[in-house]
Parts: sequence; C-alpha cells; structure tokens
Amino acid sequence: MEVGAQIKKYRSNMGISQEELAEKVYVSRQTVSNWETGKNYPDIHSVLLLSSVFNVSLDQLIKGDVEIMKNEIKETEIKKLNKIGGIYAVFLILTVITFVPFLAFMDWYGLIPWSGVYAIALYFAFKADKVKKENHLSTYKEIVAFTEGRRLDEIEEQQEIGKRPYQTVMYMLGSAAIAFIVVYLMAKLFSL
Repeated sequence: MEVGAQIKKYRSNMGISQEELAEKVYVSRQTVSNWETGKNYPDIHSVLLLSSVFNVSLDQLIKGDVEIMKNEIKETEIKKLNKIGGIYAVFLILTVITFVPFLAFMDWYGLIPWSGVYAIALYFAFKADKVKKENHLSTYKEIVAFTEGRRLDEIEEQQEIGKRPYQTVMYMLGSAAIAFIVVYLMAKLFSL
C-alpha cells in the first residue's frame, strides 16, 4: 500500500517528527511509524485527520491504494467463484452418477443419501449464483473474462446481455439431456 509512503512524504514536507504528527492525529508515535513502514493501515478516522493535518484531499493521501484494494477484492472474488464452482461441479457430477447405483443397491432407500448429495450440489449452485450476481456476471463469456481478471468492453457486454435468456434455456436443456443420457446408460448397466 502506498499510504505509508504518502504519510511519510507529507510529514517530511511539513518538517514535523513522527511524534508531532502522532499528537496531531491522537495516536502513538509507534502507530505513525507502523503506518509509514506499511505494518499497519490507518483507520478511516485517522485517514480523515491526516488529510486535514496535511491539507490534502483523501484521494491524494491514499493515491494508488484504492486501485490496489479494488484489485485485491476482485482477486478474492475470482478465487471464491473458482472454489465454489469447483465444489459445485464435483457434487453435480456425483448427483448424476450416484442416482442409479443408490437405487440399485439400496432400492428406494437410496434416495435418502442421493437427496443429501443433491442438496449439497444445490447449495453450492446458489452460492455460485450469488457471487455471479454480486459481480454482474450472467453469460459464460462474462464469467471467463472475470476469472481471467478482466472485463468485457461495452460492445461485448451489450452483445452478452442480448444472449442471456437464450443461453440460460440452452444450458438447461443441454444439462437435462446429458443427465438423462447418463442416467439411462447407468440404468442399463445396472439393469433396472
């Protein structure tokens, strides 16, 4: 973060010591030292006081830090979506491939453990959908761009908005067809 360097620069420009600055913003000298070395980040109250003492805008004081924070948030969201998506994919596959074996080996009681697997898959599907909605992602292209750490330009985004209703229907039909084929083949395999 650059705020530490900014604090040190403005403090030096004013010709005051860390202790004098600490008195002006109601913190200890050690706290100012920690800010300047990047060990700690000042809270919002301290940032406002520093801005006032240095007679600079908040933008000038935390220059660069806002973009760094946005990138860190974005990176965290990407990791979160990838993790949830991976877990969802595993449980979705388990939901499809365990249905027939549970029925074959446990008769209708097999629906109980299968329902648990299905419930877990649904839970992670909803979590992934929540992350997608929070980041305004709807189409596959938008999701891929997001996980690569970039955004679509305005023209591409408008094209993707137009595709959303059709893609959703196509994904649902395609998923249903694949699930039906897998279950049918497994039923033939287990002779149900």
